[in-house]
Amino acid sequence: MSYVITPAPHSTVLVASGATKKGDHDEQFPIHRIYCVGRNYAAHAREMGGNPEREPPFFFCKPADAVVSVVPVATGEPMPLAYPPATTDYHHEIELVVAIGAAGKNIPEKRAHAHIWGYAVGLDMTRRDLQTALRAKGQPWELAKAFDQSAPIGPLYPVSRIGHPQAGSIWLTVNDEQRQMGRIEHMIWSVTETISHLSRYFELKPGDLIFTGTPAGVGPIVAGDVLRGGIDGLGEIAVQCVAA
Repeated sequence: MSYVITPAPHSTVLVASGATKKGDHDEQFPIHRIYCVGRNYAAHAREMGGNPEREPPFFFCKPADAVVSVVPVATGEPMPLAYPPATTDYHHEIELVVAIGAAGKNIPEKRAHAHIWGYAVGLDMTRRDLQTALRAKGQPWELAKAFDQSAPIGPLYPVSRIGHPQAGSIWLTVNDEQRQMGRIEHMIWSVTETISHLSRYFELKPGDLIFTGTPAGVGPIVAGDVLRGGIDGLGEIAVQCVAA
């Protein structure tokens, strides 16, 4: 078989190895799909004008090639992240990311952990002005959420090494000033509940990533800003917004 055009390269995420240089990360995790949970922390739901109660979770997607694979913060300079076009209100959202390693559909909550390969720190970057306008019209969010470089993600930590994080701080600073601070155990829908619910609608496949929602404190950034974020046990990442 031959292709009529050259296939795009497969998007991947680095696997945490304790190395200090990108080239030292020998293993990479291939990405199949990216699912994102909306408003999964009560305080963030309130700041966005939503209901903080346990309504059924809702999801949106990003393309696999929206990922920017970010090396750990210990490697030195923050990774450049281009300010996207068609927005004047570009927001950060720090999130726990779950990587799926085993396929499944209609997964019972009590078996969800068996489908997880690992965890990482990620950013759900958002063109907030577009999201607000689209939401007001009842239109899909792709223009606001699914653009190029909208999913920076740090190295994945395998479950075989760290187990399943049950609690811990999740935080983000902009130019060393605190913006977001929360705890992953305060998610409205837990990781296992999210996987179980999502698998009713999609057969989850190895390579799927799930962004699990962000705590309160989301806000705008501009070119030159340096973002640093982390989750207990999953390291820290750093990116710098640069002019397109």
